Parts: sequence; structure tokens; C-alpha cells
Amino acid sequence: MLSRRDAIRKAALGLGALATLNSKSLLKAHYQLGACDWSLGKAMSAEAFDLARQIGLQGLQVSYNTGKDEAGLSNPATLQTIREAAGRTGVRVSSLAIGELNRVPYKSEVRTEEWVWNSVDAAKALGAPVVLLAFFTQGDLRQDEAGKKAVIERLRKVAPQAEKQGVTLGIESYLSAQEHLDIIQAVGSPAVKVYYDFRNATDAGYDIYQELPMLGREQICEIHMKENGFRLGEGTLDWPRIARVLDDMGYQGWMQIEWASPKGADIVKCYRHNRQYLEKLFRF
Repeated sequence: MLSRRDAIRKAALGLGALATLNSKSLLKAHYQLGACDWSLGKAMSAEAFDLARQIGLQGLQVSYNTGKDEAGLSNPATLQTIREAAGRTGVRVSSLAIGELNRVPYKSEVRTEEWVWNSVDAAKALGAPVVLLAFFTQGDLRQDEAGKKAVIERLRKVAPQAEKQGVTLGIESYLSAQEHLDIIQAVGSPAVKVYYDFRNATDAGYDIYQELPMLGREQICEIHMKENGFRLGEGTLDWPRIARVLDDMGYQGWMQIEWASPKGADIVKCYRHNRQYLEKLFRF
């Protein structure tokens, strides 16, 4: 028979273990996982939602428009198609992206101002809190002070509308963390943040382990998980270290898998691998 002291000690240990178990079970997920519809080969298409469900993703980053359909989600019928696909599959529209800004630069083409403005309304209608603005190829801002100035002026005009709608405009580019912060400060709106891509930053020659703390969780609206031409964990990025840095920062939010597959690979199988790999590193 247990002594009274042993019984009390055993009960205390049991309650402690139960409390620990309950605290773990009540922990909220730090992250939510999606993928870019263009990486699934189904830009601005309802079919992308079916693929995302097969892969086991929680959400989808949806293209606002395409080269063949510049009106994109500003067309009520197209918007409704995407809304219905999300409802049918249970896969959320986690964010929008205007990849066409790589081809038609925001810094110089007048019609892109309407795209960005209308994308804010589309994001609001779909319950997506972020719109990615891409600045690559024709829209690259490196060594382009005039281009940066033009982007800042255009963002200043649309930022109040984004604030009103509760939508964040995320800048994704090859600029450094400090250059991104300079643009954010110049615009002067909480609706403008950085859309961070570890692969892009590394390829541009930056130290991501210095950049991430410099930006901080408050200035990063969403992140891409990418290894151009490789599955996640099979390229050169140190994903376990990235996971530790993000946890230390206290980042919480969506991460989107982008271009993380070898040429010719089965997309569903490949992205299931990517999902399972990330599930070992992050809590979803």
C-alpha cells in the first residue's frame, strides 16, 4: 500500500503530466500551408483547388490575372468561379498574387495601378488578407532608383484603400531587407509589407539569417517555400535552420510552396512530399 506521502506525490506527478499533455493539445498551429496555383500548373483555375485538396493543403495562393486574361478576378464571373471552388473543396483562398507585374512592370505601366487597386477589392471579396506584388524580370527594381520612386508613389495612392479593406500588399523582389524597409518607410502605411522568399534572397546574395531578424515578424506578411528544380529538403537551403529562425522570431501565418519540383515530376506526389517534409519541421 502507498504511504500518504507517496500517494500525494504520485497524484501530483499525474496531474503535472496531464497538464503538460493538455497544454500541448491546446497549442494553436503557428503556420498554415498552401501552394501557388501557377506552380501547380493551374493559374487562376478552379482545378488548382482540386489539386490542393489531393495534396492535403489548407489553402491556395491564387493568381489575380494572367497574360491571357488581364481583367482576371475583377471579372465577377471569374471571381465567383474561384469562390465556388474554395467552398466546394474546403481549400481556402489564402492570398492573391499579381505575377503579371513581372511582365508588365508596376513601376512604368499605367494599367498596373488599376490591377493593384482592383486586386485589393478581389482579395477582400475572397477573404484573402494578402496580395503579392511581384518585382522580377521586367519589373526588377535593383539599381533602379527611378523605378523605386515610381513604385513608392503608386503604393502611397493605393495603400489607404488596402488599409480600409484590411488587405496587405506584399512586395516580393530581389532587393535587400534594408531596401525593402526603406520602401515601406517611404510609403508610410501598415498595409505594405515584405513577401519573403528564402530562395530568391539567397540567389540574390543576401544572408537570410541576418535579413529575417532585421525585418522581424511584423514586416513579413507571408513566405514562399521554394527550391527551384528540387523538392524541399533536396536543394541547398537549410530548412531546419530556417524553421528555428522563424520560430525564434515568433512568425505565424501562411507559407506557400512554390516551384519545388524537378522537371517532369508528378505534381501531386511531389507536393505531397513537400507537405510532409514541412510537417516535420513546422506545426500546422
